Amino acid sequence: MTETFTFTVIVNKKGESYESLCLELDVTSRGETIEEAVTNLKEAVELYLDNEDIALPIKRPFMTTFEVTAQRKIKKQTKEPQ
Repeated sequence: MTETFTFTVIVNKKGESYESLCLELDVTSRGETIEEAVTNLKEAVELYLDNEDIALPIKRPFMTTFEVTAQRKIKKQTKEPQ
């Protein structure tokens, strides 16, 4: 029986590309754009589910935010040699 499941994705910029993470399965992928990173992650998750014995559905992670107060250090910019 085939079912459709919804997973949570986080995308972060890493250098010149993007890294995507499926929180429920701890599967990651990369892409040159956000859309490519998510598409590649979807393919990686499909392969992972085909090859692993996983009980689905998986409970969604609890997500929240919090604030902290911190003093930021300002980096001095150095001039590039010309």
